[in-house]
Amino acid sequence: HAWWGLTPFFHTVCDRLADAGFVALAPDLHGGGQTADTPDEAEALLASTDPNRTANLVVSSMSALRSMPATDGGRVGVIGYSMGASWALWAAARFPDDVAAVTAYYGGQDIDFSSARAAFQGHFAEIDEFESDDSVAYLEAQLHLCGHPVEFHRYPGTGHWFAESDRPAAHVPAADDLAWERTIEFLHRHLDPPADPPE
Repeated sequence: HAWWGLTPFFHTVCDRLADAGFVALAPDLHGGGQTADTPDEAEALLASTDPNRTANLVVSSMSALRSMPATDGGRVGVIGYSMGASWALWAAARFPDDVAAVTAYYGGQDIDFSSARAAFQGHFAEIDEFESDDSVAYLEAQLHLCGHPVEFHRYPGTGHWFAESDRPAAHVPAADDLAWERTIEFLHRHLDPPADPPE
């Protein structure tokens, strides 16, 4: 989830993933069900969160997901929005045996991705005060240089949070729909088990 916390919108994202045939889990990265409504509140909430606790929660969530009866124990896909995208990218770099696919919505990370074994997808706004064109281009170049499959998409006429329907001032439904369609196709492509050969 983004820095707003685990709001009802992100529960809806899990429901939509389930409708598309996935097992989905959304950890509460801030803890205690804390959420924020304004950027100032969200910034203060983020500042109060212990990053070591959050890192441990990300790791334990991946482990829990892989051990659920409805999953096959294989590697997982991680979707992150804004702050959550940073954690999704971090997880792929730090736990290559766990993460097969990452979809980052308008968020980045500046770490060494050479050990990752994931495919990467990104959805980025045209005008974004939090993710500059240079930072997006640098992330894309980094991933390419490490030899990872990469597909980044940019959406004209959008700003940060364009894919979050509970942020009406920023939400752009057409871009959101297209990004979601691309997300589902990407996750199926990289997570579905291979089809059995015909007999």
